[in-house]
Amino acid sequence: MSTSAPNPVTNTQLFWLCVFGISMGLLEAIVVVYLRELYFPDGFSFPLRFIPDQMLRTEMLRELSTVAILTTVAMVATTKIILRFAIFLFAFGVWDIFYYVFLKALLDWPRSLFTWDVLFLIPVTWFGPVLAPVVCSLTMIGLGIFFIILDRKFENVRVERIAWLLMAVGAALIVLTFVRDYAGIIMEGGFYKDLAGLANNRTFQTAVASFVPAQFHWGLFGAGEMLILLSALTSYRKTMRKTG
Repeated sequence: MSTSAPNPVTNTQLFWLCVFGISMGLLEAIVVVYLRELYFPDGFSFPLRFIPDQMLRTEMLRELSTVAILTTVAMVATTKIILRFAIFLFAFGVWDIFYYVFLKALLDWPRSLFTWDVLFLIPVTWFGPVLAPVVCSLTMIGLGIFFIILDRKFENVRVERIAWLLMAVGAALIVLTFVRDYAGIIMEGGFYKDLAGLANNRTFQTAVASFVPAQFHWGLFGAGEMLILLSALTSYRKTMRKTG
């Protein structure tokens, strides 16, 4: 018995994915409103106040569940791997941008796109100016739409190993720009010897409590973005050759 190819992602599906992403952004912003009222009642700024270990673990679980929700949506939307990847990217990007939109509406924060923020907590804390995750989100939305349109036109989208490698290296460089400062505190202070005990390490808490980010490595970030865009171009060329 023959099986038909998965249907392409429709504009209606993209609309509801936007609704989902916007709703996720609002929900995430509301959680942050509560957290800042609890731990930063005078306003969120660096150096950071040290959050209790139990709350930190809870936040990490929340972040993992967010990724799991986005993955689940992508998995149930289609059976084609490249479209699942595209939907994940698209929904993630919409969610993250509207997270900042709603934070601005609810808290009048950030003051500007160059305001520094805590972006993620796994496996270590990620820092960066708001502009950086916004650029990442726009890239994710663009890539998602790119693969969806490519699938509509050619059906058999070719993403070769070299394209995946370029994308992975590019993403790794971007992540490095976000985690290098916090990882630097851990490595330079020798705290890597007892990672499990960091939450109760007073010396480490003092180091984090005095840390104020000052410089973001835009060059490294830009290199990561270029590699990701190059991977998309590589996929397009491979698909054109295969179908041509």
